[in-house]
Amino acid sequence: MKVLYKSCPVVLITLFVFATCLFSGLYAQAASPYYYQLKIYHYKTASQESRLDAYLQSAYLPALHRAGVKNVGVFKVLKQDSLDKKIYVYVPYRTWDALENTDQKILKDQTYLDAGRDYIDAPANDPAYTRIETIVLRAFPAAPEPGVPNLTAKKSDRIYELRSYESATEKFNASKVKMFNVGDEIGIFKGYNFNAIFYAEVIAGSHMPNLMYMTTFNSLQDNKDKWKLFFSDERFKALGKMAEYQKNVSKAESLFLYPADYSDY
Repeated sequence: MKVLYKSCPVVLITLFVFATCLFSGLYAQAASPYYYQLKIYHYKTASQESRLDAYLQSAYLPALHRAGVKNVGVFKVLKQDSLDKKIYVYVPYRTWDALENTDQKILKDQTYLDAGRDYIDAPANDPAYTRIETIVLRAFPAAPEPGVPNLTAKKSDRIYELRSYESATEKFNASKVKMFNVGDEIGIFKGYNFNAIFYAEVIAGSHMPNLMYMTTFNSLQDNKDKWKLFFSDERFKALGKMAEYQKNVSKAESLFLYPADYSDY
């Protein structure tokens, strides 16, 4: 080693710098995931839905775009609960600072304030919703940025599936998160073109510990066909048999959504 070092110092230094830069780049990518906000508007009446649509389309989404937030999704539930209807608003933030400050920033946007006046200044006895539920998520290391679906169906026919996997304990949740990243469950999804928008761990919400992800399809039949392929995949079967991934999901929920016509997705 001494001879090599003395005869090839430039080579060694170059290799060291290259390795350091490579490690730093990978670390920076892993350490800088997107943060996602799912804002769920609960409402009851057709009038409230109309007012929410007007606010989101004409005020909120344009204001987010002006603030530098791209690809905002607005989704409605395919089979609504008549007593508790919901609209899901998905907002991807590049940094934690953006997530924390963007809503305050747009309150200084006069165009937003004017366009959203009916929603913003709604009287206490006639609000545009019954309540707002917010979920905050951090993107997985293996999928640190939001995806852009490559779908061929027209927007009105598309199906978006939002899945939530709860775990009995934080340790089991960490196991399921590892299964997606280190176990490369995400890679299996990609292999069958699930067209994911995000894979992420919930860091604030009412159902924790859990992770959530959203995949997209041209139709319900497309969804059914791809899940059939996924569950028959030998790699997934092998993952499911590994000791470290046993019993890591205590409750799984799936929700079918469709995009509002003004949604970015």
